[in-house]
Amino acid sequence: MVEDNRDIAELLALHLRDLNARVDLAYEGDTGLCLALQHSYDLIVLDLMLPGVDGLELCRRLRNQHHYTPILMLTARSTELDRVLGLEIGADDYLSKPFSIRELVARAKAIFRRMQVLAEKSAVQPTESPRHIGELFIDSSRREVQLHSKKIELTAKEFDLLWHFVQHPGQVFTRGQLLDSVWGYGHDGYEHTVNSHINRLRAKIEAEPARPRLILTVWGVGYKFCEDGA
Repeated sequence: MVEDNRDIAELLALHLRDLNARVDLAYEGDTGLCLALQHSYDLIVLDLMLPGVDGLELCRRLRNQHHYTPILMLTARSTELDRVLGLEIGADDYLSKPFSIRELVARAKAIFRRMQVLAEKSAVQPTESPRHIGELFIDSSRREVQLHSKKIELTAKEFDLLWHFVQHPGQVFTRGQLLDSVWGYGHDGYEHTVNSHINRLRAKIEAEPARPRLILTVWGVGYKFCEDGA
């Protein structure tokens, strides 16, 4: 938990420990970032306004790492722009202060359940052979992507999103379906995070991101992966 208000942090930690969770506390962004990079956590509760590295920048840096950790973002701000910014850079869920402790604990439990389901699905899925789609090479076992024989750096969720598309060429997905399949949940109003991931993925794998040939927009519905990879 990264929260600069010590009273709030310790109160929330107390209730999360009732879930048999081990909770580490950081009261400013730099310490929180160091802890998040040094350890493997099941959830990061992250305040938006922090001394040092703020919550948005901390979230952005974590999403550039290959290991994916769910982030529940907290903020005293309540405008839609702040919520959208947090979700677009990779927060999994969002709570505006003031909020009830019961609601935060419920959100945390829901995230734990979603990650457990995704882990169980991954454990039973057989290893698949690498895929070649034009000049794009995707190795799911090594989670590696190359374009024109050059390695492309993708975040964990960018890779998951790409791999989901590759496994279902030509199938059209709504943003809600992508949230449910790739992120493990689907809530109204969270489609912005799909849009931002699609845009970043296109910027990395499309020759002309403004005129995509792989990840196609189906207007009024959602997205699909080109059937022939042309």
